[in-house]
Amino acid sequence: MWVAEGRGRDQWAHTSTILAMIANANRDPKHSRAYVPDDFNPHVDQARQVSGDIREFKRMCKGMRR
Repeated sequence: MWVAEGRGRDQWAHTSTILAMIANANRDPKHSRAYVPDDFNPHVDQARQVSGDIREFKRMCKGMRR
């Protein structure tokens, strides 16, 4: 069971990368942000993704302060 789930997650990671590339190639940069693969991956928890990005950004900025 867990092997099949891992394979499905891996395949969605691949598919979502391709979907993000296609969407970015066809988007209007003036009216929308760039897409990332996690926008198309159903296995990614969107709420956790946003909070994780904010924490990572704060950690990176903290190291840059002088």
